[in-house]
Amino acid sequence: MPELRTDRLLFRRWRESDLEPWAAMNADPEVREHLGELLTREQSDATVELMRAEFDERGFGWWALEARETGEFVGRAGLDAVGEDMPFSGVDVGWRLIRPAWGHGYATEAALACLAFGFGALGLREVLASTTVNNLRSRAVMRRIGMTRDPADDFEDPSVPEGPLRRCVLYRTAGMPPGRFGEA
Repeated sequence: MPELRTDRLLFRRWRESDLEPWAAMNADPEVREHLGELLTREQSDATVELMRAEFDERGFGWWALEARETGEFVGRAGLDAVGEDMPFSGVDVGWRLIRPAWGHGYATEAALACLAFGFGALGLREVLASTTVNNLRSRAVMRRIGMTRDPADDFEDPSVPEGPLRRCVLYRTAGMPPGRFGEA
């Protein structure tokens, strides 16, 4: 599993010490606001095992994010293959941060590094990002990293029950914004 570094973040393999803060994130109603139900500790731990296995199998996936200055776990970021049940296909970029890390530009920094890895190391031609219609913070990150949205691509997530989290937006990019590259 390759590690990535930006000025402030380390993208690394998941450690046992990440399980507790990851579980706390997955039990935080504000972090899960646009993701659905809160996860139990067992469900949260299972997601780490799945992320590890998928990264090992594909050579890309979700990294644990660490603040380089403090060594603190601050969330996850990475690239993921779009699920077969979705009305589109490709590779999706994403991020999720602990609440104290919100509003510091980490999501944008992480997303740009993931795009650089995807276009550089993986040779992707396009990267996608999706979120719920009402997730304005993530949508702002998508725009900041140079992604664009065609409302004709908006969709209902078939894996989500009827309700406010089902309606989603899709953003796309076919390259890095000028002058914005992460270090590999």
